[in-house]
Amino acid sequence: MVRGKRVGVYLSGLFLVFILGMLGWFLSTVFEGEIPSVELSSMPDFISGPLELTITASDNLRGIKRVKAILLQEGREHVVLEKHYPFKGILNREGIHKIEENFALDPSKLALSQSRVVLEVTVWDYSRRSGGDGNVAAIRHQASVDTVPPFVRAVSRLHYVNQGGTGFVVYQSSSDTVESGVLVEDMFFPGFPLTVAAKEGISCCYFPIPFNIHPESDILLWAKDKAGNESRSNFHCLVRRKEFAADKITLTDGFLDRILPYFKEFISDDSASRIKKFLEINREIRTKNDLTFKSLKTNTSPRKLWEGSWVRLPNSATMAKFGDRRSYYYQGEKIDEQVHLGIDLASLANSQIPAANSGRVICAENLGIYGLTIILDHGQGIASVYSHLSEIKVGLGQEVKKGQFIGISGQTGLAGGDHLHFAVMAHGFPVNPIEWWDPHWINENIEKRLNVVN
Repeated sequence: MVRGKRVGVYLSGLFLVFILGMLGWFLSTVFEGEIPSVELSSMPDFISGPLELTITASDNLRGIKRVKAILLQEGREHVVLEKHYPFKGILNREGIHKIEENFALDPSKLALSQSRVVLEVTVWDYSRRSGGDGNVAAIRHQASVDTVPPFVRAVSRLHYVNQGGTGFVVYQSSSDTVESGVLVEDMFFPGFPLTVAAKEGISCCYFPIPFNIHPESDILLWAKDKAGNESRSNFHCLVRRKEFAADKITLTDGFLDRILPYFKEFISDDSASRIKKFLEINREIRTKNDLTFKSLKTNTSPRKLWEGSWVRLPNSATMAKFGDRRSYYYQGEKIDEQVHLGIDLASLANSQIPAANSGRVICAENLGIYGLTIILDHGQGIASVYSHLSEIKVGLGQEVKKGQFIGISGQTGLAGGDHLHFAVMAHGFPVNPIEWWDPHWINENIEKRLNVVN
């Protein structure tokens, strides 16, 4: 009988422990203290227009009960998202444990003013903590509402530019502008603040007019502020049509025998015919080299480094002009076409090459079809190119003065004889060098406009 009582007490103890354990488990589950996780998709620091945002939240234990997003500004509260989720199954095991909710923020529809706002996102779970309110997770994000685009207007007037030439405009933009320049169709060319009038928002921009652009193409001033608002403005810019010459180049076996060994390391198929090798040089390698020119457009000083008209190779004859449409013939058959985007100058063999104007060396290397090449940055997106050299006399990063001896002419690369291929680039686009050799053009189109600001 005593043994029976002991067994009863033991079983009662086990039952009590079981009940207490179940009660503890139930209470720890119902009153669990794990806070839901919540994230807000990347929200910008500035709100300039309608936004689509996403809230993601999860709660692995009791599940999500409610989510709410409110926008606070100057004492006003805008509820932009509020949603409740049903309790399903035992302990909400069949309820919602993960959400992804999208919502829109439209400054215009919410009548937001141009000032700071705070977005608050709050998520509750089904825990019975906090008097039944559950665990709460909240995040806040501050932003500025700015829906007003910057202003931009031309200061200089009456811009007449040539196909294949360079345009130059002085303009003013509002103080909140972070990027500005000129759009030529869909091509953007950045401007640079003028030091003498930077506080007034005065900038300048050199912009190329590609040789093949339509004279009636759209050319606009463009500005963007830190909120991402953009504005465009017309200015008087008339493109004058230019005719470019046609040139016939006959390839000889002697020429091919001379230049093909130079390009051996560039040729993809050494077993190809000589004409196929030449076409690869004249097309694919040329394209790669031209991309190198464009890649250097950002390596430019924000200051104007040059002064006055530019120096031409002394005692030189023009052998090929800018924009020449070259047709290549071999054994009487036309095999290729290219456009010559520089000016070929020939003087005595191994002539000393002067820097066309003051600048900084940003390239001094063997550049495929252009052979040994020097590129000088003259600031604000303008650069000059010296190709087919036999020797380079300057180093990368070196500053040079106008007229300084920088190299020796030669016939490296795809050259038929000793000459200098001279080019000018505006933001990586070749432009006609003749304008830059003309002191009248520089005075009328650049210096006078800068003097007005000064």
